[in-house]
Amino acid sequence: MSASAPVCDHGAVSTDDSPTRTLSPNTIAVTAGRPVGPGVPLNQPIVLASNYRDTGDYTRTQGTETWVALEDAIGALEGGRALAFSSGMAAAAAAIYALAPKVVVFPSVSYMGVRALLAEYQERGHLELRPVDVTDTAAVAAAAEGADMVWVETPTNPTLDVADLETIGHISRAVGATMVVDSTFATPLLQRPLEHGATIVMHSGTKFIGGHSDLLIGLCVTSDDDVYERLVKARTFQGATPGALEAFLALRGLRTMPLRLEASQRNAATLVDRLRAHRAVAVVNYPGLGAMVSFVMKGGPTAADAVCERVQIIVAATSLGGVETTIERRQKYAGDAHVEPGLLRMSVGIEDINDLWADLSAALR
Repeated sequence: MSASAPVCDHGAVSTDDSPTRTLSPNTIAVTAGRPVGPGVPLNQPIVLASNYRDTGDYTRTQGTETWVALEDAIGALEGGRALAFSSGMAAAAAAIYALAPKVVVFPSVSYMGVRALLAEYQERGHLELRPVDVTDTAAVAAAAEGADMVWVETPTNPTLDVADLETIGHISRAVGATMVVDSTFATPLLQRPLEHGATIVMHSGTKFIGGHSDLLIGLCVTSDDDVYERLVKARTFQGATPGALEAFLALRGLRTMPLRLEASQRNAATLVDRLRAHRAVAVVNYPGLGAMVSFVMKGGPTAADAVCERVQIIVAATSLGGVETTIERRQKYAGDAHVEPGLLRMSVGIEDINDLWADLSAALR
C-alpha cells in the first residue's frame, strides 16, 4: 500500500509554461468534484430533487449533481469511474449483482455483513462460496481454480490481515475470474486496487471517507465501462441510491480525509507501540498503515469487556473511521464468533495522543 501511487488523468494539470504533472492524492481529495466556471459556488451544493422540469430525468435513474461530484472525486482518487450507493452493503450487493458470479473465493475472516450476504446466496443455490485465508496466497490460488470471482478484503476486518493484491490480481486474471476488493480500511489514499487488476473496488464511505460518524453511503469504482453500466443498472433496479445530504456530507468529509488519516495513523502507531509493551495485552494486530488497530487481551472476553466499560474518552461503539476513537469486542457478535474472544477492534481517531493513552491505560489496569 502506498500513499504516493500515481493518480488518474483527473489529477493531471498543465499550464502554458509547464509540462503536465500529476497531482498528489491529498490535493485531489480537496480539488476533485468541485463546480467549474465563473460565478458558481466554490463547493457543490446539496441538490434536493426527485425530478426535473421539461426532461424525463428522474433522480433514481439519472442521479443528481451532488452524487456526481462525490463520484468524480472518488473516481479521480481510485483511477476509475465511481458510483455512490445508499450504504457500503448496498455497494457490495451491487457488485455481486453486476458480476453475477457462480463460484466466489472469499476471505474467511472479513466483514460479517458481506459474508452473511454471500452465505445467503449460497443457501439459495445461486453460487458456491469458497472461504480461504486471504493472507495465504497459495491457498487463494488453489481456491481460484474454476472460480469466477475472487473477493478480497485488505486489511481484513477485524484482524487486520493484509493480502498480496498484486499476486492475487495475477491469479484472478490467469483463471479468468473478476477480482473485487473491499478497500474500506485502506481508503483511496493508501491503496489503489484497480492498478492491481481489480474489476471493482468498493468502499463503505460511512467510514473514513465521511469521517464523522453521521452518514451512510457506499461506493463502487471500476475502470471497465461495461461493468460500470451493470453497476448503474444494479443501483437503478435495486433502488439503492444515496441521499442528497449523505452525498454532500461524504464529499465534505473527503476534503479533510488526508489530514484526518495522517493524524489517526500517527496516533495509531504510538498506541501500537505502547500496547505491545503492556503486560495485559497478548497480541497486537497492526499492518503498519491506516488507523485501525486490533489487540487481544490476556484475560480473554472478561478483560476485553472491562476495557470497553471503563474507557471514558474512547467511545465503546461499533463502526469506525470517525474523528473519535472507538473500541468494541468483536467476538460478541454472532457473525464474528470465529475471532479471538478477547479481541478488541479499535478505530483510532484524532484526539490528543496523551489523553487517549491515559484513558486506555487506565482501562487496561
